[in-house]
Amino acid sequence: MSSSAARRYKLLRLLEPYLFLAPALIVIGLIFAFPIVRLVTLSFQRPFQGQLLFVGLTNYQTIFKDEVFLRAVRNNLTLLISVPIMVFIALILAIFLFDRIRGWQFYRTTLFLPYLLPITVVGLIFSYIFQLSGVLNDFLKVIGLERFILDWLGSTKLALPTLMFVIVWKEVGFGIVLFLARLMSVEEELFDAAKIDGANWWRLQWHITIPQLATTIEFFTIVSIITILSWVFGYVYVMTGGGPGNSTMVTELFIYLSGFRYNQMNIASAVSVILLLVTGIFIFLELRLRERSVTLEEMP
Repeated sequence: MSSSAARRYKLLRLLEPYLFLAPALIVIGLIFAFPIVRLVTLSFQRPFQGQLLFVGLTNYQTIFKDEVFLRAVRNNLTLLISVPIMVFIALILAIFLFDRIRGWQFYRTTLFLPYLLPITVVGLIFSYIFQLSGVLNDFLKVIGLERFILDWLGSTKLALPTLMFVIVWKEVGFGIVLFLARLMSVEEELFDAAKIDGANWWRLQWHITIPQLATTIEFFTIVSIITILSWVFGYVYVMTGGGPGNSTMVTELFIYLSGFRYNQMNIASAVSVILLLVTGIFIFLELRLRERSVTLEEMP
């Protein structure tokens, strides 16, 4: 075989995997890449006399002067408070389940069940519970605690914390299962050796459990942040619709209303691009953390 033929053969062997992947990559490009490019393009345009004109950063300047958008951003940031709450609750419950308390398998299933429920179902159920004439207030009235009856979803001060409670209730099950799965892969000898050395329950958790869960906690934290920033539309739309008085408005709902109710696709596109960039940063961090965890596991 001549040298030129050998080079062609070697080049063909290098390109062979990409040729097999080409059909799938083309489909993925059409499904994801084209819409993203179109989205970014629309964010720099505005309709004028039936045509789309390039207006630079005008759309971005407009949204950052919009009080409703700024309120939506503040609400998203406020909802981020639920992330450390979810991490803490999931960690505590996973530790107790790992200690194999009586009925722990039943508790594990029960705690994970809310995560499996559709957001729409959860939103509707809790809407009936927390409305002014809902189940919770009726129960408080029956047991003689009328002074605690509140308009949980109709109050501008209570609507967002109530929404946060529902999000924590549903999403914490994922963290519990993640932490429990990681703990069950830890060698029992680590805990047995620490107990022989006289470590009490608190020292076991601080020096063994939490360090072993470090990468899993980081992963769950980033996934939860992404969820709060870009995956709470269902809760808000079903339970409050962004009200009362925009007190529960979030960026996703702002995008939906701007694009489909007010027919301002350029504004909706600009907000979508910002949300995509922020979410992409956290996805990149999650991938880096996963890569680091794999590297640490492979180290001798």
